Amino acid sequence: MSVFDVAIIGSGPGGYVAAIRCSQLGMKTALIEKYNTLGGTCLNVGCIPSKSLLDSSHHYEDATKHFSEHGIEVQGEIKINFKQMIHRKASVVDQTTKGIDYLMKKNKIEVFHGIGSFVDSTHIQIEEKKKHIIEAKKTIIATGSKPGNLPFISLDKERIITSTEALNLKEIPKHLIVIGGGVIGLELGQVYNRLGAEVTVVEYADRITPVMDSSLSRELMKVMKKQGVNFYLSHSVNKVSRKGKEVKVTALNKKEEEIQFKGDYCLVSVGRRPNTARLNVKAAGIKVNKLGQVEVNDHLQTSSSNIYAIGDVVRGAMLAHKAEEEGVMVAEFIAGQKPHIDYNLIPNVIYTWPEVASVGKTEEQLKEAEISYKSGQFPMRALGRARASMDTDGFVKILADKNTDEVLGVHMIGARVADLIAEAVTAMEFRASAEDIARMSHSHPTYAEAIKEAALAATENRPLHI
Repeated sequence: MSVFDVAIIGSGPGGYVAAIRCSQLGMKTALIEKYNTLGGTCLNVGCIPSKSLLDSSHHYEDATKHFSEHGIEVQGEIKINFKQMIHRKASVVDQTTKGIDYLMKKNKIEVFHGIGSFVDSTHIQIEEKKKHIIEAKKTIIATGSKPGNLPFISLDKERIITSTEALNLKEIPKHLIVIGGGVIGLELGQVYNRLGAEVTVVEYADRITPVMDSSLSRELMKVMKKQGVNFYLSHSVNKVSRKGKEVKVTALNKKEEEIQFKGDYCLVSVGRRPNTARLNVKAAGIKVNKLGQVEVNDHLQTSSSNIYAIGDVVRGAMLAHKAEEEGVMVAEFIAGQKPHIDYNLIPNVIYTWPEVASVGKTEEQLKEAEISYKSGQFPMRALGRARASMDTDGFVKILADKNTDEVLGVHMIGARVADLIAEAVTAMEFRASAEDIARMSHSHPTYAEAIKEAALAATENRPLHI
């Protein structure tokens, strides 16, 4: 029987990063993955393939709608080779997962392909072609999550689909109905809207992206409406049925009136749920709550003290980078170090165009906590760089403590804000004030100038360019 210092079940961003850090710290490490390729949901059927399609569809939209304004004339009809678009996406995934294979070999991590489940707190059964058992002094559960569903919806994975199938369609939908106005639904909805599909988003809440600052929700919906996406908010879906190639979605509006939507595809995007069903957690003495999440303490230890859990299987935002930070933290804690994570400073990003990003507290949270704050906002359209690139939608908003001026939250929507949010995270990590950011030199012309201007607006209400 093989004996390891640490075994990690699941090879997504949290799992494989935890494995690398454990190896770096001198531990004999095993990584168990049930699929043939490493990388988990993120690399195979999530973050990476969706960003690939977002990028390809963005190029197509630019070619058909914006090239002429830039003085670029294209002779003949611009056509979509959807098969090639999907092929390119697959090749990006392949390159990325092979990169993880390389990292495992480089760090001398032993990889097992098969379903891992607990025999007891120190033994894991790996079900491949034949079953075998390994021993691990410590174990990290990193099995991630899978698409959620509503109890009355029968997913046929052909026309009534999840995000996994939406990334591998054989055709562009004529009318894609998206149930759920969260990150995944909006990103994939925008992909197919750009490619010519009619897209309808049906959302139960009174706004899209309900966990983000409401100003971002309003701005993103306004822009996506302008792009041609239809939105039905405060609509409760109660039935989804299919007949041949037609899918029918029935929902109740605020007035309890029944509304019907008909399309050829329906994307069910109502969140994700922890992937713990096949772990046999009871055998290891691990507690799981009603949501299927593994219960952990502040060190991410489960009720069985030598077993830890990270990422989507524990409480908190289901974000790849959150899982990575937790993977590193657990590895270092096992090694006797004293790492920490400030969950308030983990950024959240939506990769639509314009992109949306935020970190820290929203206005709604500050009001609920009765914290006195001031707000500074600056529109992207006032930037020379934004006008030069024709990306003028959006704004940056900075929330700062009314008394101390410490930055409490930064919320932005616009071009490249997925990258710009790192400045806000850095500033808040060092407990910067809005004035600190306002006094920093920002390159001109850049989108980042909007952060400086918003800080000026928050500090003394004196932005320079509006």
